[in-house]
Amino acid sequence: MDRLRFGTFLAPFHPAGENPTLALQRDLELVEHLDRLGYDEAWIGEHHSAGTEIIASPEIFIAAAAERTKHIKLGTGVTSISYHNPLWVAERMVLLDHLTRGRSMLGCGPGSLPTDSMMLGLDPTDTRELLEVDLDIIMRLLRGETVTQKTRTHELVNARLHLRPYSQPCFEIAVAAVASPTGPRMAGTHGIGLLSIGATLSKDGFDALAHHWNVVEERAAHFGQTVSRRDWRLVGLMHVAETKEQAYAEVQHGIETWFRYFQKTAAFPQMAVEGGDATEMIDFINEAGVGAIGTVEDARAQVQRLWDQSGGFGAMLLLGHEWANPQATKRSWELIAQHVMPHFQGGEISHAQATLGAKEYAMGKREDYAAAQMAAVATMTERYEKEKAGQA
Repeated sequence: MDRLRFGTFLAPFHPAGENPTLALQRDLELVEHLDRLGYDEAWIGEHHSAGTEIIASPEIFIAAAAERTKHIKLGTGVTSISYHNPLWVAERMVLLDHLTRGRSMLGCGPGSLPTDSMMLGLDPTDTRELLEVDLDIIMRLLRGETVTQKTRTHELVNARLHLRPYSQPCFEIAVAAVASPTGPRMAGTHGIGLLSIGATLSKDGFDALAHHWNVVEERAAHFGQTVSRRDWRLVGLMHVAETKEQAYAEVQHGIETWFRYFQKTAAFPQMAVEGGDATEMIDFINEAGVGAIGTVEDARAQVQRLWDQSGGFGAMLLLGHEWANPQATKRSWELIAQHVMPHFQGGEISHAQATLGAKEYAMGKREDYAAAQMAAVATMTERYEKEKAGQA
């Protein structure tokens, strides 16, 4: 197994009505925490309505987070490019690429909340059609082309970038996918990464995982592009604690608010989560196979299940949520870093296998080696006694 990267997909989700300033600070602190723990990536969302996903500009958030972190890569997860002039999307990302010295990534999508696009006079069909057009323009600009083109929302006349990216030849780019083949088709067409957001959050999406990558490879072959499973990222749900009972108790803090957002507020049927109370919600996450609430063993089993179903991917992104309070949430991330990540990193022999194998070997030799140690002590003691006697 190649080294599986781990990270977060941070919408973020905060209960409406609470202090947004403090909520945003918690998001920044979480990214700092993940950087210290050795997580690889953090993808930041863009939303403009519904009062829960409160980051309007992932680029601004990334600029702030980059100054607080050292290693973690920071992506827009996603920039709703259907809402923007594609020239400015490309310009802002090139700027971020320089400011972060190559730690920025561009995630593209049509926008998930209809209440966002309605304010621009666009419906969900419009945003998906614009996504394809605008992504093509962005890719051409990043290749150094001069673009003259009129779209439904913008007109470009001899548009070109006056800066080249810091990353060579370009920073990483990925397109979002929920359940339909639209995202995989565009990923293959342009030879870019795939962000499977909904594929692990519903049974239909889970069943479609392997098909998604087949679409990517088929389109890539048709357009002469090269794609790699290392650029495929799956988004999933987890909260872990030292015991299953503790994890269940901790998520009582906020899991119902999170579920109610998708059930009653967000017009996003692809996230059709089920459950009437907290117990049913926990059972839905675990029994439908869309996530893991429990122990590190449960989390490891879920990652392995996704790996087997998909045929392999490059990064496991855990959806940021506040099911538990901030302290328990941070502890969950710590436990995953300590006890889940080592089982999927290190190459043919994982970090966990290496240390467990060394421990097993030492245990098998302990009795013989302990006897040899005791014999060595006796030998050196005898020599010393002889030496002392000779000096007398």
